[in-house]
Amino acid sequence: MSDLRIAPVVGDPMLEEWRRVHNVVVPPAALEFDEVRERSGRNRLENAYLGDVLVGCSTVRPPVGEDAVATVIARVLPGFRRRGFGTALYERGLAHARGLGARVIETCVLAVNEDGVLFGRAHGFVETDRYVLDGETDEWLDMRLEQR
Repeated sequence: MSDLRIAPVVGDPMLEEWRRVHNVVVPPAALEFDEVRERSGRNRLENAYLGDVLVGCSTVRPPVGEDAVATVIARVLPGFRRRGFGTALYERGLAHARGLGARVIETCVLAVNEDGVLFGRAHGFVETDRYVLDGETDEWLDMRLEQR
């Protein structure tokens, strides 16, 4: 893990890398490049590299509402899971969200992504909602970090 580098997404090449990881991990929510560019204006996007190899990405949606709810999502490419990269992305995103004043942390996971669901539970998240978006068939889980 000493070769793991996490960097804020800056510029089109990094946006495209972030998009590639996102689309591999959550294909039902695949994004076009312009959608990623728009998201980068309101969320913190980061990429994770093992040396020069892209292994994952993350999103931090800033806190909103009276409860200051932020969303932290860590995504790791299947071939690089269970090696601590998701934890590194998540912990960095969590620290950033809390630095923005978040009091409540949520995440969203594609239900068929068993690794993602297990990861969330292992890090203290509990399921708060299970749903299918209008016109879609894929099931999603909203999860909230339990206060410890």
